[in-house]
Amino acid sequence: MNSSMDEINLLQQAHRHHLVVREIGEEIDLEIGPGDDDPSFANTPLMGGGVSQEVTSDDHEEHKQMLLGTHHPHDDLDGKSLQKKRKKKVVKRWREEWADTYKWAYVDVKEGTARIFCSVCREYGRKHRRNPYGNEGSRNMQMSALEEHNNSLLHKEALRLQMASKDKIMTVVDKSIYVKALTSKSASSIIEAVLRRDPHESEFIQSVQEAIHSLERVIAKNTHYVRILERLLEPERMLVFRVPWIDDKGESHVNRGFRTQFSQSLGPCRGGLRFHPSMNLSVAKFLGFEQTLKNALSPYKLGGAGGGSDFDPKGKSDNEIMRFCQSFMQELHRYLGPNQDLPAEDMGVGPREMGFLFGQYRRLAGHFQGSFTGARIFLSGSSLRTEATGYGLVYFAQLILAEMNKELKGLRCVVSGSGKIAMHVLDKLVAFGALPVTVSDSRGYLADEEGFDYMKMAFVRDLKAQQRSLRDYCKTYVRAKYYEDAKPWNERCDLAFPCAAQNEIEQSDAVNLVSSGCRILVEGSTMPCTPQAIDVLRKANVLVAPAKAAGAGGVAAGELELNQECNVIHWSPEEFEHKLQEAMKSTYQRTTKAATDFGYSKECPEALVHGATISAFLTLAQAMTEQGCV
Repeated sequence: MNSSMDEINLLQQAHRHHLVVREIGEEIDLEIGPGDDDPSFANTPLMGGGVSQEVTSDDHEEHKQMLLGTHHPHDDLDGKSLQKKRKKKVVKRWREEWADTYKWAYVDVKEGTARIFCSVCREYGRKHRRNPYGNEGSRNMQMSALEEHNNSLLHKEALRLQMASKDKIMTVVDKSIYVKALTSKSASSIIEAVLRRDPHESEFIQSVQEAIHSLERVIAKNTHYVRILERLLEPERMLVFRVPWIDDKGESHVNRGFRTQFSQSLGPCRGGLRFHPSMNLSVAKFLGFEQTLKNALSPYKLGGAGGGSDFDPKGKSDNEIMRFCQSFMQELHRYLGPNQDLPAEDMGVGPREMGFLFGQYRRLAGHFQGSFTGARIFLSGSSLRTEATGYGLVYFAQLILAEMNKELKGLRCVVSGSGKIAMHVLDKLVAFGALPVTVSDSRGYLADEEGFDYMKMAFVRDLKAQQRSLRDYCKTYVRAKYYEDAKPWNERCDLAFPCAAQNEIEQSDAVNLVSSGCRILVEGSTMPCTPQAIDVLRKANVLVAPAKAAGAGGVAAGELELNQECNVIHWSPEEFEHKLQEAMKSTYQRTTKAATDFGYSKECPEALVHGATISAFLTLAQAMTEQGCV
């Protein structure tokens, strides 16, 4: 009896959420077929397992009519109409609670009628053994429904454990995650362990697969690295927290914040904060893992971290963004510091957001030390901090071309995105005499066959600052074209610079790039290609420069800027740019050396991808071994 009462309390708490499923229609037939109704249901008020319901006068009158209907069983026509009306009323009263409260319920169409099914046994109907939805009769029936409910949950848990077993996990994950074939059993076992532990974190699993694919030869050479890699794939700390804030209308909102501090073996963590609706724990882990490898590859040895929130700054006022950033930092500040973790800019987080975040951190920490990496934070900061990542991408492309005895001048380049990285890539491409012909936003892409120059880029920046569409560019430059709901990868090009978001290049886009003549792809965004796209590019011998190497300019600039602030050294923009070029050259040399050491020739299209991952991992592995972290 006590267990049954506990179930009632749980149901009462669940129903207080008042969740709504809008896709469920007004009428859903819950019956298996004619003749399955229990006449006693009409004589008993609808209690609903503890759900409080307001009874209006219309409801009371209808209930009277339903009771009268049961006393005239010979009146078939009236009885059928009343029964239909009663059924509809039951569904309208219960449909909102059912589908979201019972997560194991779903709606499907059976014989032209929408019905509620049990996700455990895939059956429907009020009388079904594992379907507690429809026991809306006497209290004994409700108690029976709770028992059926308990059985269903136990059955679902058993199925979950069964599907999560080693024999089934690959089948489950294959539906949404592309699993690459590996030749090494040790590498395959690492992937299987990650799939078993976090089967729904698709972005993180994709990132891990790419890394392990590059490390197969390293693992085969020394099996000691298997244990190190297994330890590295689990973050040192994962933070998930609530971020409440109030908008300008006085209405309260709640978002979710994330921060994953992956590794501090090489030093304090550095990594971006991303504010975007797609942000979740999987994205935070993938960003932190990639940042860890990127920082290990850079000349400045640092730990890696990533994070952000599912908050969308688009369309928000400055005051709303300020209140959100202050609430976000209220929780995160205790895990930050110059010797622990300092965040940087990422998608949706620019100088404005970093200023609000740092201001709140300074007030809570009580000191000015540990300034965040971002423009307008230091009075003495360099003037190239914001440009560093975009400039570094072009420097890296220049180093690749130099190996081929070629230069950027006159080469046709396609660029995706129109944020700070993409626009600074355009700046440096124009400076080196290349011909950038595209930029893009979330709605489509803009193509200018004549190429962008400094005046045109300034106009694009004005459009973005005014939150106008890139389509308006065509009103001024009539020869340009804007393509709605399209990507720029089918434009004729020699080099491609994806600078928008992860997985922006899918398999079909990779085919378009190959057909368009692209020979080199320089990753500006982290993990911009899907695994299927990578396979297409590899088979077509398109050289890929990974973001962990090509995007290291942002890491270098952040540390150069921090050292400049701490040492009170003032560099001119020319001096700072020279130091940035030296940092990119050092990163390129380390990448190519690691690739050569493990048998990847310069002609291999993935040589830079493998070399960057190998060099970064060996640096981390050495530090972890020396510190006894294995």
